[in-house]
Amino acid sequence: MPELPEVEVTRRSFAVQIEGAKVLSITMGKPLRWPLGCEPAKLVGAQVQQVRRRGKYLLIDLDQGMLMVHLGMSGSLRFAHTLPALGVHDHFDMRTDKGVLRLNDPRRFGAVIATDGESDPVARKLLQGLGMEPLDDAHFQWEVFLAGLQASRSPIKPLLLSGKLVVGVGNIYASEVLFASRIAPTAAANSISTVKAKRLYQAIRDILALAVERGGTTLRDFSNADGMPGHFQLQAKVYGRNGLPCVHCGKAIALLRQGQRSTFYCPHCQKA
Repeated sequence: MPELPEVEVTRRSFAVQIEGAKVLSITMGKPLRWPLGCEPAKLVGAQVQQVRRRGKYLLIDLDQGMLMVHLGMSGSLRFAHTLPALGVHDHFDMRTDKGVLRLNDPRRFGAVIATDGESDPVARKLLQGLGMEPLDDAHFQWEVFLAGLQASRSPIKPLLLSGKLVVGVGNIYASEVLFASRIAPTAAANSISTVKAKRLYQAIRDILALAVERGGTTLRDFSNADGMPGHFQLQAKVYGRNGLPCVHCGKAIALLRQGQRSTFYCPHCQKA
């Protein structure tokens, strides 16, 4: 599932190229998670202003509203001057005078939504509950993060995955940041010491930034808008390594299930 680093890598791979592009046509494939919200012809003639990101949503600002793009479980975007004919898993094609932006999504949990902007009720509903942006120094505030931990009795791993305190710490990255912080994934958030909380805060920033630098994580089929896979999986210290020796203590990495998600951790290094 594309998480924040993969979405940010995708944004960076086409944002500059598509700026100023004029929409020439929109072609829709099979229905996605949510409908487009308008007739495709309404978007023809619009001009792309910029591409931003909020959490796992790509926000494509137009001179006539905004497109919200979510990659869902298996989606990826491609942007090129020309692309092959639409395939069975291609569900959104936006042809512009600078190239074609295409959403490929085999499982169809992704979405492209046309809104009037961030004040649009649909946009507000999807964005208003999102937590702090960990890659934005001004937005990711230590005091707010610590207060959020102290106010929650939830186990720390599910709290990170919820996106309500901080966005983008998906399943892979949650295991990695907790290992880097020496925090047990089952520890209650409000039981974590200030020292460990500070390590966690810094690990979230550092590991997500490293994941973006490495092009995201490609376990199956993720690629950016240039078609390039990510390589963060080569940096993983615990994710996917159950039974293998811990890089710090040499004891076996363990696997447990939390809320139907796999959690990888070192029982020796990450004590509750």
